Amino acid sequence: MTAAYPALRLRRTRATAWSRALHREIVLSPADLIWPLFVTEGADNSSIVEEPIASLPGVSRWCVKGIAQRAKEAVALGIPCLALFPNTARDQRDDRATEALNPDNLMCRATKAIRDAVGSDIGILTDVALDPYTSHGQDGVLDAAGYVANDETAGILVAQSLNQANAGADIIAPSDMMDGRVGLIRAALEQGGHTNVQIMSYAAKYASAFYGPFRDAVGSGGLLKGDKKTYQMDPANGEEALREVALDLAEGADSVMVKPGLPYLDIVVRVKQRFEVPVFAYQVSGEYAMIEAAAAAGAGDRDALVLETLTSFKRAGCSGVLTYHAAHAARLLGA
Repeated sequence: MTAAYPALRLRRTRATAWSRALHREIVLSPADLIWPLFVTEGADNSSIVEEPIASLPGVSRWCVKGIAQRAKEAVALGIPCLALFPNTARDQRDDRATEALNPDNLMCRATKAIRDAVGSDIGILTDVALDPYTSHGQDGVLDAAGYVANDETAGILVAQSLNQANAGADIIAPSDMMDGRVGLIRAALEQGGHTNVQIMSYAAKYASAFYGPFRDAVGSGGLLKGDKKTYQMDPANGEEALREVALDLAEGADSVMVKPGLPYLDIVVRVKQRFEVPVFAYQVSGEYAMIEAAAAAGAGDRDALVLETLTSFKRAGCSGVLTYHAAHAARLLGA
């Protein structure tokens, strides 16, 4: 039986900074962060191309050479993993996402450049989905009625995964929400000799209003016809997320992701408690943009807002967080 006031004063352990640090339940470190980076074409091999993204203040697209520099920066900061997303030129997009299978596409070149720059000192997570490559902005191929064809799309995702694994990806991250694709990808990786390539499944990815800046960043926003509600999850559903996670784990996912992050911390908690597996959250572009806008408007201190929100993911049970604030947060945590 616990003591009562005044024998018990919970404020005692909060009275000094050293005591607060000593009693802290959750510790956030750079090792908890995955840094998403956007890859674009460069003009030539001698100069670095940086394209600031207006809807993501402080975030840019980088050419392959610039991505390699960001990898060196991440290693120096103690960030263990990078997540890559391509901005594919419109003339390289078609209705079947053919460029996704090109072994010399942006993703593969960036992966190889990171490996050349830092060796195995950092993990490389590659996005598996077709929306950065389709002319219509959907995450799969369309049937005659305009519906995303699940099984045909899954076949292309398998080939895309092998293409990225062959280039040196450490983690394949299918973000498309097609049924059955994790099992197909796992089997293909095993057969292709990529037994140690992990799968981090976007298992509970919601049809969210927070994705707008990301679509700007990868160049699919202006192309998207319709919405993605026939494959991304309904924001009202929680039990369905647990079913999605169970299926992906049964098919061979090594870890699972909840996306977006802050609006779905309840899902993170439920997944962690139910399955006791590594769970990651993606603090998506709209969340990042809101923090930046709040700080710019004087509604809160930027550094404090960043660290508090990232700590909330850890408190909910996340093993790590994909965040555009990764480099900034790592600098704050290492100070």
